Amino acid sequence: MVFEKSLEQIAPDTSQAIDQERERQESTLGMIASENHVSKAVLEAQGSVLTNKYAEGYPGNRYYGGCQHVDTVEDQAIQRAKELFGAEHVNVQPHSGTQANMGVYFSVLNPGDKILSLSLSHGGHLSHGHNVNFSGQLYEVEQYEVDPDTGYIDYDDLADHANQFDPDIIVSGSSAYPREFEYNRIAETAKEVNAYHLADIAHVTGLVAADVHKSPVGHAEFITGSTHKTIRAGRGGIIMCQEEYADDIDSAIFPGSQGGPLMHNVAGKAAGFGEAQTDHFVEYAEQVVSNAKVLADVFNDLGLSLVSGGTDKHLMLVDLRESHPDLTGKEAESILSDVGIIVNKNTVPGETRSPMVTSGIRVGTPSLTTRGFEEKEMEVVGELIIDVLDNPDDEAVHNRVVESVNDLCDEFPIYAGTPLDDST
Repeated sequence: MVFEKSLEQIAPDTSQAIDQERERQESTLGMIASENHVSKAVLEAQGSVLTNKYAEGYPGNRYYGGCQHVDTVEDQAIQRAKELFGAEHVNVQPHSGTQANMGVYFSVLNPGDKILSLSLSHGGHLSHGHNVNFSGQLYEVEQYEVDPDTGYIDYDDLADHANQFDPDIIVSGSSAYPREFEYNRIAETAKEVNAYHLADIAHVTGLVAADVHKSPVGHAEFITGSTHKTIRAGRGGIIMCQEEYADDIDSAIFPGSQGGPLMHNVAGKAAGFGEAQTDHFVEYAEQVVSNAKVLADVFNDLGLSLVSGGTDKHLMLVDLRESHPDLTGKEAESILSDVGIIVNKNTVPGETRSPMVTSGIRVGTPSLTTRGFEEKEMEVVGELIIDVLDNPDDEAVHNRVVESVNDLCDEFPIYAGTPLDDST
């Protein structure tokens, strides 16, 4: 019967595409800062029979019967997150970081209220108020920027901006700002102007959990994050908040902005959060940051310009305009992809090109660290990237880089030796 047939039997083209994607991941160096590789345990949880279960509502208060076991899984994810972050209340149902931000906005803002957030071209995120996103269409938004000379946020300037704009909520957080946020400074400013503080830690959720990055807990009423970047708990989002806002947050997620939670994804979060409680995860998070700093040093030593001059976390933003003025971010992404190094084009402060072209690239270390890369490998990778950027049309250089990439991928497989590897 059809029900018992495999994916390869039912949809061989889809099965083939999945196999090809697994091979692509194994045979390339993934350096997109928002991507990572989850464990076999998380894949198992996310591919489980929990995908069959509707569970509208929250543990112990569902709109459907038969939820006793998914209640257990969601409670596990919540409790582990509370322990990891020291949060008073946790909601693990958001489908993504953007959905988590939507939940916060819906809980305390009305249409037309004011958001102050970091500009997209200076490292911010679409869901912080960009005009193509719901957040920029429902609310009045102004944005702060990094200092053009230092690449750092000027918190005195942010405070002046807040006093002039009088926002209802101030958002800290970014998708491409390479420095830690001074959450305490933003909290002080928010208090001065009677605004809420939302700390979006989507990119650094795992680093905060491992205590290798500053935590906004105690400095923000609301904290949102993604669960598939540095924390390796599968695709999804999370909201943490002070207890007094718990009911409003839960109502804003369900029924306010989502229907039934994706219980297989919640299971992935439970598994990933469990992994994040281990000493091994702390070592991984420390290595992520160390690898990024080494890579930044290589770039600086070999002439690349980095926004703010370096990094405090897992990513760096390369501004190509000084070192490679004729090379766009789009072109850099393409030529690096051709040799098996996967980064993404990215806008930079003072950007003059379109977001689809850009003048920079964003480079991250989580995925390579998960594979087992340490400082010496990052030095090699940094030199390979420079070789390609310096010689965009040199086939001999590109062929040499491809060989080195293949050697690194062979030495540090992702899923080889597991049931996911067809060769076992």
